[in-house]
Amino acid sequence: MTDTVITGGLVVDETGERRADVVFGDDGTILAVGDDLSASRRIDAGGCIVAPGLVDLHTHLRQPGGEEAETVETGSRAAVLGGFTAVVAMPNTDPPIDSASVVREVLALGEASLCDVAVAGAITIGRKGETLAPMAEMAALGCTIFTDDGTGVQDARLMRRALEYAGDLGVRLAQHCEVDALSAGGHMNEGEWSSRLGIPGIPAEAEELMVMRDIALARLTGTHVHFQHLSTAGSVAMVAAARQAGLPVSAEAATHHFTLTDEACAAFDPIFKVNPPLRTPRDRDAVASGLADGTIDAIATDHAPHPTHRKQQPFDEAPPGMLGLETALALALTELDMEIPAVLAAMSWRPARIAGLARHGRPVAPGEPANLCVIDPEATWTVDPEASASRSRNNPYAGRELRGRVRHTVVSGEAVVLDGEALR
Repeated sequence: MTDTVITGGLVVDETGERRADVVFGDDGTILAVGDDLSASRRIDAGGCIVAPGLVDLHTHLRQPGGEEAETVETGSRAAVLGGFTAVVAMPNTDPPIDSASVVREVLALGEASLCDVAVAGAITIGRKGETLAPMAEMAALGCTIFTDDGTGVQDARLMRRALEYAGDLGVRLAQHCEVDALSAGGHMNEGEWSSRLGIPGIPAEAEELMVMRDIALARLTGTHVHFQHLSTAGSVAMVAAARQAGLPVSAEAATHHFTLTDEACAAFDPIFKVNPPLRTPRDRDAVASGLADGTIDAIATDHAPHPTHRKQQPFDEAPPGMLGLETALALALTELDMEIPAVLAAMSWRPARIAGLARHGRPVAPGEPANLCVIDPEATWTVDPEASASRSRNNPYAGRELRGRVRHTVVSGEAVVLDGEALR
């Protein structure tokens, strides 16, 4: 067995901070943590943070069916460059991940990827919201989280049944909260800017009504509900109240919802079209505050690649979504009023727990899995979409200067990123 030492870094994990070297073996485990350690190979972490690898609850890898935009391999390369050692692949593929056979296909693709790829199964067959998918079969293959992401389960009775079923299976449901009857025909946030631009809007209430309903269903069933990509101040307030009441809920926020507002759509550039849409400055600030005070548990990327020719269509015809894996950490470190341990909590151990990924977000300690990222918190860099590892280029932060960058990433004892370069 060959061992490697990461030297000169400040270890930050859920247990606290300490300056220490970290030795890991290619068997995938951490062998030692302490002062002045040596090994056959050395990775420099001078001036850096050594942390558990990041975990993304919300990644669109597009495979099967969307290989023009992304593959499991290219998405995983973008992930490790962003410090992620595990991602949860969303099921809105073609065909959707709503059966054991498609779960097996994606898991097989993930075996050759650069990071661990967990698979989210669909709640309903075809994500149509009509019939429950065979959740037990998919759970038996390792699916721990289920969602119809891209759409919310509209039928309250069906969602109740799904929650009861999930409770029995010991898995978690994640909801894309959007009432179709209110969002139909909309392409951006309904408000001042949609009126100015003449673009049909999606009201905040389209999200908030489903958040309200599913909080009630969590109370009724006693089963945990995870709210995906919260975008409105009202949603954040309802989740805060639910948590104070002791209800089993958790939530995530996407990076674009705490860094951008609907004003970004002023030039009709569809690169800023997402679902749920960019909201108002008040909503953006509420999402950031919700992350800072812990109301929102996790930062997710909602990494949603699209081929350039599709994103360059007129605003109302272009698909929603933007890239996120390679910029999420730096956006959080640059834009949020949060200390690094709090950012890491929202991007590593909390999302790992929500997704049930027992080998990720773990303390940096002997015997633990060697899933690590090394972050230079003071490095500044300028976003260049053309340099992305993704197959797509729909990155809205082109030219933006960010602070904080991943220097190294280790997945199961393999250094897959060294000095900011992916090794395969």
